Amino acid sequence: MRNEGLGSWPARRARKTPHRTALIHGDTSRTYAELYERTTRLAHALRARGVRRGDRIAYLGPNHPSYLETLFAAGTLGAVFVPLNTRLAGPEIAYELADSGARTLVYGPSFQGLVAGLPGTTDVRAYVEVGAEYEEALAEAAADPVDEPVVPDDTCIIMYTSGTTGRPKGAMLTHSNLTWNAINVLVDTDLISDERALVSAPLFHTAGLNMLTLPVLLKGGTCVLVEAFDPETTFDLIERHRITFMFGVPTMFDQVARHPRWKDADLSSLRILTCGGSPVSTPLIASYQERGLTFLQGYGMTEASPGTLFLDAEHAVDKAGSAGVPHFFSDVRVVGPDLAPAGVGETGEVVVRGPHVMPGYWGLAEETAAAFADGWFRSGDVARTDEDGYVFIVDRIKDMIISGGENIYPAEIEDLLLAHPDIVECAVIGVPDDKWGEVPRAVVVPREGAALDPDEVLAALAGRLAKYKIPKSVVLAAELPRTASGKLLKARVRKRYGTTS
Repeated sequence: MRNEGLGSWPARRARKTPHRTALIHGDTSRTYAELYERTTRLAHALRARGVRRGDRIAYLGPNHPSYLETLFAAGTLGAVFVPLNTRLAGPEIAYELADSGARTLVYGPSFQGLVAGLPGTTDVRAYVEVGAEYEEALAEAAADPVDEPVVPDDTCIIMYTSGTTGRPKGAMLTHSNLTWNAINVLVDTDLISDERALVSAPLFHTAGLNMLTLPVLLKGGTCVLVEAFDPETTFDLIERHRITFMFGVPTMFDQVARHPRWKDADLSSLRILTCGGSPVSTPLIASYQERGLTFLQGYGMTEASPGTLFLDAEHAVDKAGSAGVPHFFSDVRVVGPDLAPAGVGETGEVVVRGPHVMPGYWGLAEETAAAFADGWFRSGDVARTDEDGYVFIVDRIKDMIISGGENIYPAEIEDLLLAHPDIVECAVIGVPDDKWGEVPRAVVVPREGAALDPDEVLAALAGRLAKYKIPKSVVLAAELPRTASGKLLKARVRKRYGTTS
């Protein structure tokens, strides 16, 4: 087998555990043998549509078996998979397609309208709609093995992460990056081959795909794919499929714990609960401990595939608030401006290196060079380390807002707000929110003499930004605090305007 990448996983699993169930979606289930055959047929179908080594294949749609089949088919061909965030607006999708140079798009039927508006804005030439067209393409394709050499350092995925400049950057994750990340998960969470994982977190996010789905498939377990998270459905699926492993952001777990069924639901099958996106609150930890369940928390970033720090069950309470210690095959430091390690309790920037860290950003040589220092990836996050080596994330250099597990970068929103004819200055900050952890708020300075309507400002962003990025409130200000050189003082903006009122 000349394929040493992710594309070979279905074949390797099929020869070991062909009759075990790999995927469940609704009433449909796929064994590993079926996953291998379908992936192979799809690879042939995509090749017939012109896909060659190094070409980019994008996917737009909710969690579905075809998502993973497309990922593995791309890996089989030596092509590059480009997952698209289904929550993005049309112009944002078009940008990522154009930036990646994707020539093939596989998409879910619910995105027909959006896809219809794409031609002429991207390089996409082949469109495949999941459903009858997709199944027909597989039925007509050959099932012979595809003999395409793929090496671990080949790019497997371009996963977009929003940049502080307002434009998303494509993190190039290699087959090796994803494999080592999966190995880190296997080592640190003790996955077993009988794992039954509930995949309700979106696969277009690095955590749902790389911290949950791929490690389970590597181990030979079963992934139950759900198109959208719903607390009521979550209880049904846990009981029906005897789910053992779940991942979610704190908001998801909070909704489950607040549901009327929480107290009496059968959760006896659950073994592993992993949570990311933001720290889990002490009351939420207590709610789950009362049911005999413990969170495994972590910290990561798309550029690191994403696992970086991990807090195990043993220390979930006494190190509450911590992101943990480095994954087994990760090296993490908290450093000062000169990259010298910060002392215990001192704040500094989190830097990471390891076989799971990306080689760089797609088509962005300067940004890639700036992101690394002496082989360490600079996270842009500020942290401190305690005397036991546990890392506590305390601030974000990049001013990123995390809302319900979604990363929001203010610069992207600010660029659009400044296009408004009646706005002369603006700053977007995060403010506390009971449901989402934090949500964006726009602080704007109106043009002199303008009667600015906050509702109209927000309405103007509809369709241009994903809904979760649109500020939930607008505050009018006479001016914004700046340094003598004109640099915006975001900390003062947050202090002055960051209350919940």
